[in-house]
Amino acid sequence: MKNLIEAVAKLIKNSNHTIAFTGAGISVESGIPPFRGETGLWGKYNPEVLDINFFRENPEESWSFIREIFYDFFTDTKPNPAHYMLAEMEKRGVLKSIITQNIDNLHQEAGSKTVHEFHGNSKTLICLKCGEQYSASEFDFKTISPKCKNDGEILKPDFIFFGEGIPPEAYKNSFAEAEKADICLVIGSTGEVMPASLVPQTAKKTGAIIIEINPEKTAFTQQITDIHLKGKAGETLTVLGNSLF
Repeated sequence: MKNLIEAVAKLIKNSNHTIAFTGAGISVESGIPPFRGETGLWGKYNPEVLDINFFRENPEESWSFIREIFYDFFTDTKPNPAHYMLAEMEKRGVLKSIITQNIDNLHQEAGSKTVHEFHGNSKTLICLKCGEQYSASEFDFKTISPKCKNDGEILKPDFIFFGEGIPPEAYKNSFAEAEKADICLVIGSTGEVMPASLVPQTAKKTGAIIIEINPEKTAFTQQITDIHLKGKAGETLTVLGNSLF
């Protein structure tokens, strides 16, 4: 593994445009459970509660689950070594951007500046009636559902629900970065979620080397991965960082 990581470090040093594509696996190490798999949240909750039509018709009921699924888990989580190493790589100029499927804001909290949030962000709430946005920190979710100060509508977390489209700006920027990349680090993503999984695939099609960091094989491993660094994100990126700097 050491020789492989040193080879990856050399590739990154010689790269003109390295990007990172991150999924739930990078945040598991911060204590956030994944949605899929044996310990995933969808094994405990019905995904219907995050359907946009269900939310519009039953916002109070939806919030009873949203509160538990997201804000009970996310409130006290902190970035882990993987988040910090990606921020350091950006700071030192060897990483151009991060495209993330995650909605936990941990990349920004670790110091990353150029983060394209493919599925939105749980730290922001939005009013579907007037479009006003709020910081989630303004509200106490333990007692009542958060409401818009303009019109009293129950606010929606500003991340993508089932039935909603990807935010146009994030979509455009993510694929633009994929097309420019000569190296794409795929970290903690299984490749099972569309259309997000098309981002690394686009990078591959336009000539990028795909370097995957995951403990196990994924859909990416079989389809597009050139180098698989098998291990946890925090440990692997720390060793990679030691070879880079």
